[in-house]
Amino acid sequence: MSDPIDLTQLESLPFEKALERLEEVVQLLERGDAPLEQAIQLFDEGMKLSHLCGKKLEWAEQQVEMLMQENGEWIKKPFVAEEDMD
Repeated sequence: MSDPIDLTQLESLPFEKALERLEEVVQLLERGDAPLEQAIQLFDEGMKLSHLCGKKLEWAEQQVEMLMQENGEWIKKPFVAEEDMD
């Protein structure tokens, strides 16, 4: 198990590291053997990591553009996820 993340530096954490730690936190909580105080701290850390990962994924999605061919020309269009099309 890795050490808890310094939550004051959370925003600078790379997505992959945040997701890796979130998975560890979930596994620790699922085991159910953490004392109550530690479980609450883990839950709080997990919620913050989950929020961070969601924000980073949303930002990445906004940055993705698709190249589409229209009338023989290649143009850039914003990426729209399938669930956003409904």
